[in-house]
Amino acid sequence: MRSDSQFLDAIQTSFKAFISSGTSRSNAKLKPLHGAIAADIAQRLGEGYRVWALGHDADKEKKIEGRYIDKRVDITITDAATQRPRAGIAVKFVMQNYAQNANNYFENMLGETANIRAASCPYFQVFIILDRLPYYKRSDSLTKWETFTAHNMQKYLALAADNADRYMHTPNKTLIYVAHLTPEAPDDTPTKAAYMDFYRSHLPQLQVTAATPPHADLPTDGTVILNDYETFIDKVYYTVKAR
Repeated sequence: MRSDSQFLDAIQTSFKAFISSGTSRSNAKLKPLHGAIAADIAQRLGEGYRVWALGHDADKEKKIEGRYIDKRVDITITDAATQRPRAGIAVKFVMQNYAQNANNYFENMLGETANIRAASCPYFQVFIILDRLPYYKRSDSLTKWETFTAHNMQKYLALAADNADRYMHTPNKTLIYVAHLTPEAPDDTPTKAAYMDFYRSHLPQLQVTAATPPHADLPTDGTVILNDYETFIDKVYYTVKAR
């Protein structure tokens, strides 16, 4: 199973695929990241289970029957023989225009989690974000830089204190992973195309950000895990095995 540094490598590969494709609409960036997480879970669980995701095994996602609507999930764990879903994992990697979408990301996460968990299927979330992100206008001009701050973490701190057995909208566990990208694109980068060109000509490297609020701000055994991939995979493993 990947260590945290190896998980960063998978995120980095995903970012490079995004830069290479030049668009967030391509699923090229999904496969190295989703596939890596799926492979780690499959290895951890062993025989008797099958893990479905882009970039892993059958290279496709699987639907989980929700309480209200069926949902195609980024990573689905099923029984190997019956293909009955045992858990689902949603993965979000935010690379640009965060602030205008922050509440939508969070509300969508709560809604899709409630839909799946209310149908008696455990559901997990992985939220990956760069600590410095470009903000583009519709014209693709880069007008400012956004940062992921302690203020942005507040809603997740509230989520961390939730009782997941009581609240169906709360994921069983949520992994928040905040990464710092080097080298930093110049402050005066004018457009989205210039940003992409910068990272096509410079080797992008990712590391865990030094600006993230410390672990002490989170409940010791709360529902949110910060920058600790190995612990998150363990929590998924124990939840699936306990069913």
